[in-house]
Amino acid sequence: MQPRTADQSPPSTVCPTAIDVRNFSFFYDAFQALDGINMNIRERRITALIGASGSGKSTLLRAINRMYDNTPGARSEGEIVFDGENILQATNLVSLRKRIGMIFQRSTAFPMSIFDNIAYGLRLASQRCPENQIKTRVEQVLTDAGLWDEVKDKLDKSGLSLSGGQQQRMCIARAVAVDPSVLLMDEPCAALDPISTNKVEQLMRALRERITIVIVTHNMQQASRVADFTGFMDMNVETGAGQLVEVGETDQIFGHPRDQRTAAYISGKFG
Repeated sequence: MQPRTADQSPPSTVCPTAIDVRNFSFFYDAFQALDGINMNIRERRITALIGASGSGKSTLLRAINRMYDNTPGARSEGEIVFDGENILQATNLVSLRKRIGMIFQRSTAFPMSIFDNIAYGLRLASQRCPENQIKTRVEQVLTDAGLWDEVKDKLDKSGLSLSGGQQQRMCIARAVAVDPSVLLMDEPCAALDPISTNKVEQLMRALRERITIVIVTHNMQQASRVADFTGFMDMNVETGAGQLVEVGETDQIFGHPRDQRTAAYISGKFG
């Protein structure tokens, strides 16, 4: 069995911790998908999770958002601490998911107008954004997403009429509109062309000023471009469980990895 590597995150003096993953394991019935993950996700930084398919990157991301609650046989051990609370014991998932947003590989535009796509979450959170302020907020987040000039004259058109890259930025704007603390992004650029990918990456860097971002990506060049911290995950060949091999500042992970498995993956020897 391959030994598990202890969390090698930079010390907390670098920047505060937004999410503290403590000895987290995840199971589907008898199958163990994640084994003993320990990781400090830093506040207002971009953390990338890299690794081969099956290493548990998306499983970890979705567990943070409690997306497996209704999956038969799914269970977890350990803790994921956010804002002083163990996410795994949170009872108000609506509140949790307003504070921790999620962006998927393919855009999830709603079959409604561009304006209503953005306003949807704001109306659910009406106590935070009165109706008379929604128009201003919609313009603000679309501007932040670099979309306002592209859509300002067709806000009443269906969000599904936008290009794939525009839809993805609209979905990010929708998630940001309710002012989350954390944004989880699962392969957000996998279906996009290079120009759209560049725009999403620019948006991520801008959002980092106020939002903690965790991105799962198979594109190591993307991780090296946008991430402040990078974690490498690998699958234990004997158990099939995903493990966090090491995590650290991106320059260190790509330039001087501590574990030979990380070095082998980054150099293209496997994966």
